[in-house]
Amino acid sequence: MSDKMLNDGVILIDKNEGESSFDVVRKVKRLLKEKKVGHAGTLDPFATGLLIILLGQGSKLSQYLMSGKKRYLATMTLGIETDTLDKTGKVVKTAPVPELDKDGVKDLVKDFTGDIEQTPPAYSAVNLNGQRAYKLARQGIAVDLKKRVVTIDSIDIVSVDLPHVVFEVVCSGGTYVRSLAADMGGRLGTAAHLSSLRRLASGRFEVRDALDSRKLTAGEDADAVRSRMISLSDALPDMREVKADLETVKRICNGIRPSWSEIAGPDQSLDGYKGHIKVTHGSSLKAVIEVDRTFSDNEWLRNIRVFI
Repeated sequence: MSDKMLNDGVILIDKNEGESSFDVVRKVKRLLKEKKVGHAGTLDPFATGLLIILLGQGSKLSQYLMSGKKRYLATMTLGIETDTLDKTGKVVKTAPVPELDKDGVKDLVKDFTGDIEQTPPAYSAVNLNGQRAYKLARQGIAVDLKKRVVTIDSIDIVSVDLPHVVFEVVCSGGTYVRSLAADMGGRLGTAAHLSSLRRLASGRFEVRDALDSRKLTAGEDADAVRSRMISLSDALPDMREVKADLETVKRICNGIRPSWSEIAGPDQSLDGYKGHIKVTHGSSLKAVIEVDRTFSDNEWLRNIRVFI
């Protein structure tokens, strides 16, 4: 087992307005002199807030981190719709803003909670026939994006100061708050675009625990930044943990599928469990395995991702 694990994990960054998610990745690469750096969950340049940076083998955690619930603080400006559905776009529609108060807005948007259908914005990173939708949109090519089902856990109207409505939303990964704002504007009897967006939380991680991206400059203390790294195992706080002995870990890392009894053991029952488990040895993450008992007994453990 490699000591490189000590350099693998995630760092929470509070991204500032005007920089892209890749700008933050580039800063981290330069400061920490790390080659393999990525992120989980893109934030548009106009947006701010929590960006989860992945270091080394932390990149393997992306799919698990991105699937968690997200919490945003957003401002939608009524009366104006843009082609990007946010403040960076060109105005494509204007409409009168009706007289609305906080209770009225709450009542009109209450149906947007639960599982809803949503069409991604034309200016989005959705893959369309091998190309990103935003690249086609910038060329003036019409894009036909399919609706998808997203889950909105809650929408809390924070304030109404027309034409601005501030709201906090908790939603599933893959939700476009820009589309939500435009759709809610339509329900309110007008047009709308997103004029500010701040990601407050992703899964169990919160922006209040993040490092300001302005501190990721060449003059900063790289060791101080690295000291804020969250280990691979701790980066998956909600995933079921199974502790394995060294021999089992070696077999998994060598590409051998473990048996159910090797993983579950006499004291770690997984009866009725379905989902992902993290296999650890000591304090280190060694593998993430999907448990799917709809398959035969010797295939319950699937999609094994190894950390060495």
